[in-house]
Amino acid sequence: MATYLIGDIQGCLDPLQRLLDRIAFDPAADRLWPCGDLVNRGGHSLEVLRLLHGLGDAVQPVLGNHDLHLLAEDARRPQGHSRNPEFEAILRAPDRRELMNWLGGLPLASWSEEFKLLRLHAGVVPSWDRDTTLARAAEVETVLASGERKKFLRKMYGNRPRRWRDDLGGWRRLRVITNILCRIRYCDAEDRVHLSSTQPHGKKQKGYKPWFKHKHRRTREVRIAFGHWAALGLRIRKRTIGMDSGCVWGGELSALRLEDEALFQEPGPR
Repeated sequence: MATYLIGDIQGCLDPLQRLLDRIAFDPAADRLWPCGDLVNRGGHSLEVLRLLHGLGDAVQPVLGNHDLHLLAEDARRPQGHSRNPEFEAILRAPDRRELMNWLGGLPLASWSEEFKLLRLHAGVVPSWDRDTTLARAAEVETVLASGERKKFLRKMYGNRPRRWRDDLGGWRRLRVITNILCRIRYCDAEDRVHLSSTQPHGKKQKGYKPWFKHKHRRTREVRIAFGHWAALGLRIRKRTIGMDSGCVWGGELSALRLEDEALFQEPGPR
């Protein structure tokens, strides 16, 4: 058995197929753990969803911001007609409901006791420890599984509140949780998130750092795997594993075998 972390696929079917062939992925024995953003921009999002869903329990993704955007399109466009051609292909597919039910049932964060690894799409704020992160993710997952799903998917958009507070409630609370888990790159020591910057170097707003650079964050002793940050690139460290190597932007699609940390990469679309 082998377990592979995989970076943001974003509808890049050919690199995904080549990567699975290269590692000789066997769904009867192996596991594939995508770090979110299965869809959008790569041209073949429907085919990627069908491939991953068809592999059954061997594939255990977490949700990314592009995946949530697809779910929002599904909720508000029962007849299809999305402005996004990749999404429209999904919304007009005969297996739309099967695929959307599968996608909507995925977690925003996942813990592996075997590898002592926390997996999510974007990051965490300094005040959250591992258990808090999983609990906050579960709040959103519960709403996605409820009759309030459509309303949440309408309310999740926006950059405010910018700061996490334990006393937040309602849709504002769920929105900031979602932004942290699925969109964060920078934050300050007081749990304020800064969502507009994507570059890992250069001038920063005072007090803000990449979320994993805060020395006193409560997850500093927890190894965290994430995607989302193509400009950062592949980043494998003792406590953080950044898996987004920019496949959809002409980079590579990366897979990391957790048992021995062997790295496998296939070039993205050119």
